[in-house]
Amino acid sequence: MTEIFVVNKGHQPLPQYATPQSAGLDLRANLDAPVTLQPMQRHLIPTGLHIALPAGFEAQVRPRSGLALRHGITVLNSPGTIDADYRGEVMVLLVNLGQEPFVVNDGERIAQLIVARYEQVTLVPADSLDITERGEGGYGHTGVK
Repeated sequence: MTEIFVVNKGHQPLPQYATPQSAGLDLRANLDAPVTLQPMQRHLIPTGLHIALPAGFEAQVRPRSGLALRHGITVLNSPGTIDADYRGEVMVLLVNLGQEPFVVNDGERIAQLIVARYEQVTLVPADSLDITERGEGGYGHTGVK
């Protein structure tokens, strides 16, 4: 298991996995006062967390499905990417796509943090690409079978 160093400058506990096979760590709002999101309003919510990812890793901030289903609350730049060399506070850009105001309370689970390996690549200029069965077929090209 990979270890990630974290500095918690907030007053919430460190994120945890909800179940033994959860992919995401639950991020909590670290607020001095509740924040009300009106319909179509967005707000950057602090977590109080600063992380140090190892080289070759990224963290993605993703929405919580329950908030999205019940209230229309999602992460606007989903998934938000945290690079391995970023040391600032982990923030969550929430947006209310619902029809009612939504109150974000201190300590509320607002997003998930997924940590994954990545590989940097070298782009090589070319005049053409290899031919595949799909070719240049776009969105929905393969049908609905």
